[in-house]
Amino acid sequence: MISRRDFLQASVAATALYGASGAGNWARIAAQQALTQDQLLQFDTFGNVTLIHITDIHAQMRPVWFREPEVNLGVGAANGLPPHVTGHDFLNLFNLRPGTPEAYALTYQDFSALARTYGRMGGLDRVATVLAAIRADRPDALLLDGGDTWHGSLTAHRTAGQDVVNVMNALAPDAMTSHWEFTFGLARVSEIVDSLAFPFLGANIFDAEWDEPAYDPFKMFERGGAKIAVIGQAFPYLPIANPKWMFPGLSFGVREDRMAEVVAEVRAAGADLVVLLSHNGFDVDRKLAAQVPGIDVILTGHTHDALPEPVQVGKTMLIASGSNGKFVTRLDLDVQGGQVRGFRHKLIPIFADVISPDPEIAALIEAERAPFRDELEEVLGTTDSLLYRRGNFNGTWDDLICNALIDEREADIALSPGFRWGPSLLPGDPITREDLFNATSMSYPQAYRTEMTGKMLHTVLEDVADNLFHPDPYYQQGGDMVRVGGMGYRIDVSRPQGRRITDMTLLKTGEALDPAKSYVVAGWASVNEGTEGPPIWEVVENHIRRQGTVRVDPNKSVQVTGA
Repeated sequence: MISRRDFLQASVAATALYGASGAGNWARIAAQQALTQDQLLQFDTFGNVTLIHITDIHAQMRPVWFREPEVNLGVGAANGLPPHVTGHDFLNLFNLRPGTPEAYALTYQDFSALARTYGRMGGLDRVATVLAAIRADRPDALLLDGGDTWHGSLTAHRTAGQDVVNVMNALAPDAMTSHWEFTFGLARVSEIVDSLAFPFLGANIFDAEWDEPAYDPFKMFERGGAKIAVIGQAFPYLPIANPKWMFPGLSFGVREDRMAEVVAEVRAAGADLVVLLSHNGFDVDRKLAAQVPGIDVILTGHTHDALPEPVQVGKTMLIASGSNGKFVTRLDLDVQGGQVRGFRHKLIPIFADVISPDPEIAALIEAERAPFRDELEEVLGTTDSLLYRRGNFNGTWDDLICNALIDEREADIALSPGFRWGPSLLPGDPITREDLFNATSMSYPQAYRTEMTGKMLHTVLEDVADNLFHPDPYYQQGGDMVRVGGMGYRIDVSRPQGRRITDMTLLKTGEALDPAKSYVVAGWASVNEGTEGPPIWEVVENHIRRQGTVRVDPNKSVQVTGA
């Protein structure tokens, strides 16, 4: 970690870590609540190479509210380390003050009040303005997209990602990697990839039949007199976390040995700088950095973490750039003689009311939305509660979805997957169809209704908990914990698989779940082919319309210990 914190900019020399000047300026800006575009984009150009990183956009092309998690637990060696620090602890760790723009952007605290003060964040037209400013300063900067880009909105669903592809093409990335892209199906991914003007990288994606690489593993660039290798790493656990029948014949995995081989290959080819464009997730990348020498920078994605400083693992620097277009990272490096001699880093918050939209990109986004405008803007109801998704165990969006599943599908218990994507809504906001799709849009949305015994439900919870809380990051193969409606339980995250979940209770009766008894369970997003049921957005829309104004009570049904 860098010893002194500065949200706007941090620099490091090859022999010593130190913070850049500017913290006082940021504090003054925060106190005045007078953010300006020039202040957000100010950067002391450094070295000879510039990397720009954006990741996990999830098809959010316009500004959004997005509340950062309240609960983000680390286990094993990651316990208490960033990004597993939230709220006041996060502010204290990075020497940030409550109530400031950076506190709003980076934590959940006082979110609704600060959101009203500082406004929405993101918007690819605002990102375009930031990119133009960086490129004007450093014309040969590399723009690298960490994946989860084409999926996550109504228009992306209706166009099979083409709307986002068109806008991203206008932003002109130099390379990307992937995850949810593959849930459009292999044929659609191949169609888009063939049309891209930049490489779609995945060193860990193999043809399962021939056991050979299915996509380009890396791309070499020459910038600032340095030879730069950008290696792509797609989400390793796609066939586990998502329906493998949608991308038949492909094999994924962390493939640590493969990564070591590729790093050795690009070094042998003369790479002065090795950059891993990764969708592994932060803890997997932290372990990979410790295991595979020779990687200078890991641009990490998937877990949606936003950190105002790099995390150093040996000689490897991990960069986390958030999600939903809330942030863009600029990383300047002094690369000489095959070594990184120093760097400057800036996590740029995309305050939508401060950064002017690029008019061409704004027009393109509106053109992509125009055919769906009436559908996007239709109001389904209103929320009295803050609706958000992020958090290890529950979010109010998922509580609302679970309530809808129980009521509309006449179930005892509801299960909702622990997805990290999905913007927030503030109390008093209308709920539009666009908002609903932002939380539910996917290509396997069927809301199933089935029966499960108490024993089977326990097995499901234990399996998901192990995906999240296994002490070895390479076994953390999913998102956050499955959300549960109609049932409470206790979880001890320090215990091994099979012993974490206890005290499972049916909430409507207060009785303990009987392992031998069957319960009616409703859920959605099953990875099993042929799952039947109405799409989840229809189920939730019906529930919202019946309610008119929705209120989600605080969820106290999960008791967490061992954290």
